[in-house]
Amino acid sequence: MTCRQLVLASTSPFRRDLLNRLGISFNTANPQTDESPLPGEFPEYTALRLSEAKARAVAHLFPDALIIGSDQVAILDGQVYGKPGTHDNAVRQLQTMRGKTVNFYTGLCLLDAKTGAAQTRGIPTLVTFRNLTDEEIENYLRREQPYNCAGAAKSEGLGIAIIARMQGDDPNALIGLPLIALCDLLREAGFSVL
Repeated sequence: MTCRQLVLASTSPFRRDLLNRLGISFNTANPQTDESPLPGEFPEYTALRLSEAKARAVAHLFPDALIIGSDQVAILDGQVYGKPGTHDNAVRQLQTMRGKTVNFYTGLCLLDAKTGAAQTRGIPTLVTFRNLTDEEIENYLRREQPYNCAGAAKSEGLGIAIIARMQGDDPNALIGLPLIALCDLLREAGFSVL
């Protein structure tokens, strides 16, 4: 196993905190990537494409590193719900999602900047929202302000109270960085986590 430099292509404090759980040394870099979906693009492909685009956006800064990129979209009835950005958008998203099951699809990429080879994985997490009242939605948004979270759902905080159940292979995927899949990708790249 080699000890390569590891870089997280993200400014998300949530992804940084998740990666810190592994107890390994890493750097972070801002990928400054346009997160708009392409016309006609399937949402799952958007998440995978953007996870790789984020990793590639910082590769020139770390030419010998293994670079982690991640992106998430929320999908309900074929409609994509990204980061709401504003309170009003978040209200609309949660009103639409209440009482329904949403697929929070997380794209993960591990890029070997030295070779240009990228490994990607897509990790779905099905989240069923409680049938929230408008007052509950307002209370949640006022207290949590999850305007930078896909679907306005911040499960690592108060958002857990708006969720009825979750189904997925990795609880960390919903927060934005699927650590189980990442450990697999790092192992395949020869990077020792343990």
